[in-house]
Amino acid sequence: MYRSGHEKLAFVCTAVLALCFAGAVYADELTPQQQFAREVYKELVEIDTTTATGDTAKAAEAMAARLKAAGFPDEDVHVFYPAPHKGNLVARLRGTGKRKPILLLAHIDVVPALREDWSVDPFTLTEKDGYFYARGSSDDKYMAAAFVTNLIRYRQEGFKPDRDIIVALETDEEILDSNALGIQWLLKNHRDLIDAEFALNEGGGVGLKDGKAIRNAVQTSEKVSVSYQLEVRDRGGHSSVPRKDNAIYRLAEGLVRLSKFSFPVKLNETTRAYFKGLAQIEGGQTAADMRTLLADQPDPGAVGRLSANPAYNAQLRTTCVATMLQGGHAVNALPQLATAKVNCRIMPGEAVEEVKTTLERVLADDQITVVQADKAVLSAPSPMNEDIMGAIAKLSGEFWPGAMVLPVMSTGATDGSYLRNAGIPTYGHSGMANDINDIRAHGRDERVPVKSFYEGEEYLYRLVKMLSGGVS
Repeated sequence: MYRSGHEKLAFVCTAVLALCFAGAVYADELTPQQQFAREVYKELVEIDTTTATGDTAKAAEAMAARLKAAGFPDEDVHVFYPAPHKGNLVARLRGTGKRKPILLLAHIDVVPALREDWSVDPFTLTEKDGYFYARGSSDDKYMAAAFVTNLIRYRQEGFKPDRDIIVALETDEEILDSNALGIQWLLKNHRDLIDAEFALNEGGGVGLKDGKAIRNAVQTSEKVSVSYQLEVRDRGGHSSVPRKDNAIYRLAEGLVRLSKFSFPVKLNETTRAYFKGLAQIEGGQTAADMRTLLADQPDPGAVGRLSANPAYNAQLRTTCVATMLQGGHAVNALPQLATAKVNCRIMPGEAVEEVKTTLERVLADDQITVVQADKAVLSAPSPMNEDIMGAIAKLSGEFWPGAMVLPVMSTGATDGSYLRNAGIPTYGHSGMANDINDIRAHGRDERVPVKSFYEGEEYLYRLVKMLSGGVS
């Protein structure tokens, strides 16, 4: 098979990576490119960017300094400061302009991590037992570091893509950009700098089972997160003279009714493809149930068995769950107020108003008021673009032979919803391989396999090149 000079180089790099990953990866075995990627990653994760108390501006400045040191002109590297200690970075590698740009999006804020909860310092990159440990090591500083590293690599190679490649590192994703200082701020104030034909974002990784890659996820859709405040008010009184009508009891009884309720099954294009693909990976009764699920009239028994698995259940339907509870004001007083917060993850296309109506019906008590506590960010699924999915399938087969490319709907939330609403189709696709039964994002001792870090960085480097076209 004929290969261009660039293809030969990419082939050799992949072969070298494969040999390197056959055993443990040690610092003195790293290629110069891998060493540089590690340095960028280390710098980024060791800047405390905890959403409430950290400094994303400092992280954005650090990455901007890296880009400018690599020769990017000032007009192509922008750091914005929407509020104190808040920063967004937008950088651009200019192409020929034959096609509309591609946007590479990653957030640089992280959730809290307490040193006493961790076995290592969460804000120091620690390499141990074949893993990188750190808060944000997977969510989402791996992608941020990979995008910056690769943008510099493209420039050093003299790569001239058919479209501009834009990297946007943004703040406050972990609070759904509720203060509109991150992606919403960029869309409102600098849409021209991030406008693109489509975007790559967090949300889909490579699933490992018993050390083998079984699937490579592409997140094309997200559930809509909406929270509700439930309240029961009462006149109260002295606890020595109790009444049957008690605010805490009423609320508790309503919540028990909610706990026993399931929303109806509602599949969409993404979740149908998801279960169809999984049926080829799973075996026995589970695979049979997934195939039955796709029939015009699914077997209720199959639906029930799949629903018993929380991960599958979340793909099948809208879910609402009580997450916070508070009641009373004194140990010797009848409660005057009992409240609960219920978080719903609503299937794309389902009306938010209908969910509230359903909650009120299931709670079955007109003394329990239901008030929507936040704004719903509605987001239509991104189309399964043949060019994008085809490139992913081709490259995935080279990196993880036999792994199925699987469209997925995120049950969580990312800033991709804001981009989709702005008319920029967004695909969650990270190239990060991790054990499907050991996902630690947001948790204690967050970590990623060392092998997966370097492998994923190389995968994203090649994927973006494929999607951008052009020559070196």
